[in-house]
Amino acid sequence: MAQLQESEERFRLLADNISQLAWIADSEGWIFWYNKRWFDYTGTTLEAMQGWGWKAVHHPDHVDRVVERVQHSWDTGEDWEDTFPLRGADGQYRWFLSRAVPIRDERGGIICWFGTNTDVTEMRDAEQRIELLLQEVNHRSKNMLAIIQSLARRGDANGPDFVRKLEQRIQGLAANQDVLVRRSWSDVPVLEMVEGQLRSLGEARSQVICQGETVMLSPGAAEALAMATHEMCTNAMKYGALSVPNGQVLIAWQVEGAGEDARFRISWTESGGPPVSPPAHHGFGSRIIVDVPRVKLDAAIETSYRPEGFRWSLDCGFASIS
Repeated sequence: MAQLQESEERFRLLADNISQLAWIADSEGWIFWYNKRWFDYTGTTLEAMQGWGWKAVHHPDHVDRVVERVQHSWDTGEDWEDTFPLRGADGQYRWFLSRAVPIRDERGGIICWFGTNTDVTEMRDAEQRIELLLQEVNHRSKNMLAIIQSLARRGDANGPDFVRKLEQRIQGLAANQDVLVRRSWSDVPVLEMVEGQLRSLGEARSQVICQGETVMLSPGAAEALAMATHEMCTNAMKYGALSVPNGQVLIAWQVEGAGEDARFRISWTESGGPPVSPPAHHGFGSRIIVDVPRVKLDAAIETSYRPEGFRWSLDCGFASIS
């Protein structure tokens, strides 16, 4: 008798100190014991919880399903497993992975059931975030392929530099994708989007000055502005301020106003480069820096080919980039 009592005490000590909520039911499923963690979490008493009293802390949207499945295990002797929310003492619900196994005698008869409830709330939340991330990746991947198809179709496919230009533009898109991936496809600071495109400049990066407050761009806005920034980087390296050692580019942005009237403005201003003159015709590159952001961001775009340097500016509602 003393050994049995000592064994029970050891069991209770162990069960009270495991991380899970734990309980024991008789062979018919009547729960007659819970560990300390169960009462600490639920804020209940054995009198309230014994038998089928545990239903009181189950979420009403799930309790009928849980009862049906656990009753099936009571009736058949099969191991039980389910996932559902349980209400804590603070009134908030957390998700638990719950399992119960039958304890059998030498003849195979069920003596009792031992069950545990393991808190999986953080794991479940992480899985949901991953699922949302995968949905966003799928959406953005399709969007990127559509953009690449557009670049290929609308570019001068017969021109000698077609493949090289297409490759450069895809690299610019890929650089922006890298930025978005690092941000888990959430909002991106303007500076981070810009820097993602400036990396392709090499030593000429030192000739670019960035000025602006911390402004967050939605993935779609970052994509449109990254394409325009990449195109202007390429043009500046070939014909503009970045084609000479003393040339300079100033990229500046700001938010003006507040609430529904808030405006986002960003500009690209070149100086110190070769004299500039308007192009004889506007090619696909011009569409990227003008039409793409104008349509995607409902923005007003201005370009100026002043002799002292090319200038581009964008003005749109703050809601268009957020």
